[in-house]
Amino acid sequence: MPELVALVAGGTRGGGRGIAVELGAVGATVYVTGRSSRSTGASELGRAETVEETAELVTAAGGTGIPVRVDHSDPAQVAALVARIEAEQGGRLDLLVNCVWGGDPLTDWEHPLWEQDLARGFKLLRQAVETHVVTSRHALPLLVRAGRGLVVEVTDGNTARYRGSFFYDLAKASVIRLAVAQAAELRPHGVAAVALTPGFLRSEAVLEHFGVTEPTWREGVPKDPHFAYSESPAYLGRAVAALAADPEVLAKSGRALATWSLAREYGFTDADGTRPDWAAHWAESLEAEHGPLGEPL
Repeated sequence: MPELVALVAGGTRGGGRGIAVELGAVGATVYVTGRSSRSTGASELGRAETVEETAELVTAAGGTGIPVRVDHSDPAQVAALVARIEAEQGGRLDLLVNCVWGGDPLTDWEHPLWEQDLARGFKLLRQAVETHVVTSRHALPLLVRAGRGLVVEVTDGNTARYRGSFFYDLAKASVIRLAVAQAAELRPHGVAAVALTPGFLRSEAVLEHFGVTEPTWREGVPKDPHFAYSESPAYLGRAVAALAADPEVLAKSGRALATWSLAREYGFTDADGTRPDWAAHWAESLEAEHGPLGEPL
């Protein structure tokens, strides 16, 4: 029997990939889903990463990676995915990670709401929030039936601070509320739900922006001194793995958590052995100009 059966929805790249791989490192069977596949081509994002590539990294890390091409905005595709997991794993699902995003090209950082394109903004919300609802709707019965498990809603930020763009902020704040609402409904069934944020995440796109790779990322610091306090996707993945392994995780249900505080609590580090703390860096170097992050929700 595997240590853990997990579904990482939105595991193609970025934080989702980091989560999937680190779950593999603890021996998990991980269903990796997303829209970019070797068999069907890239999603509308046009990036090269695929679900198959992530699944191979999961297996190389010590787990079992199972790639499934899924558009999580399509309830029929998600229902078929969950039926497959149920059939292949004897009805078992221990961990659901809702990490679908894909909203970067839809985010307008330049204009206030009254100057934004509504169709574009609503598409962002469907992509970043509705997909999570669809996935939970179909996957939660497996957790409820087992009377245990964990849902992780990946977001950006764990405070009420405005995130700089109307639809982006609405999406990320809504994901936190998804965790709160699911926690309330799942608690009687012994299932926990939390929201989880990374700090300054070194996704593939961010590394490309700085003209570096993960092994050479520090070469990007001269372009932006705040980049020195960034974290790899593995840090987020190790936070999820620690939560999934915690027998008392139900005590955290309904909370909005962060990688940096969980690293202190559980004792894990980033892939390079450091322990980035974005909130501490913000308080020291960014608060004077941008205001405080605020208290965690």
